[in-house]
Amino acid sequence: MTFDERRWTSGDGLILYARDYPASGEGHRLPVICLHGLTRNSKDFEDIAPRIAASGRRVIVADVRGRGQSDRDPNPTNYQPKIYARDVLAMMESLGIPRAVFLGTSMGGIITMTLATMRSKAVAAAILNDVGPAVAPEGIARILSYAGKTTNVESWDDAVDYVRRTNAVAFPRYGTQDWLRFAERTFRDDGQGPKLDYDPAIAGPLKPPSRLTTFLAWLLFRKLARGRPTLLIRGARSDIVSRDIADRMKRHAPALELAEVPGVGHAPTLDEPAAIAAIDKFLDRVP
Repeated sequence: MTFDERRWTSGDGLILYARDYPASGEGHRLPVICLHGLTRNSKDFEDIAPRIAASGRRVIVADVRGRGQSDRDPNPTNYQPKIYARDVLAMMESLGIPRAVFLGTSMGGIITMTLATMRSKAVAAAILNDVGPAVAPEGIARILSYAGKTTNVESWDDAVDYVRRTNAVAFPRYGTQDWLRFAERTFRDDGQGPKLDYDPAIAGPLKPPSRLTTFLAWLLFRKLARGRPTLLIRGARSDIVSRDIADRMKRHAPALELAEVPGVGHAPTLDEPAAIAAIDKFLDRVP
């Protein structure tokens, strides 16, 4: 399915980008807004977005500032969830979308929780893809080991080696073609070979969560998941959302739906049968 390219201006003047997949049929159902992870971009949803659009929902897939085709921020301190959420609200206003279902992978789920606090009525329902208000320490250590770091990548073979090295723990069953596709979603070719498709400065504000930030994150999660339909998709091998964290999330929000994707870690790519089935079932019940 083809998509339209949308651009809008953030409150501080950046030109930001999104893919806009039109709904099949009459398209009267609530649209879905997809938000990617820390070092990712809109290409991550190129399988699931057309599928959702074919079910009768418009799907908007944003490149968060500093990623993909969105502008890089000259002030790296702006690379934080509150600013990202403001950007998404500006996008919704520019596209005439007052309310939507949100599908957020990793950082995209944190943006969703933040946005629900800033403008509760904008979030009708939420799908959190391998993300919660707490992070397993081994997962954050792994991400901090490569996010924003200089890469010695001069060819697509190098790019494949890079994504395999940094993500093999999450996708132990991947073959060469899987890793090539993963690399094509992670890098872009600027005519001089592949380059990571994000601003390395996004890693500047990153640090392990403190007790205060974790406490606030649980408040954000409860506000999100207790007030609207919410689905947690968890990779069975996830080193970000451990089984213990998922169980705690369920205790804090008993109505939370949980789906586990076997054989993968952080984060499911949403083309797995278990993820597709969970998303289809969840969206069938949302207006």
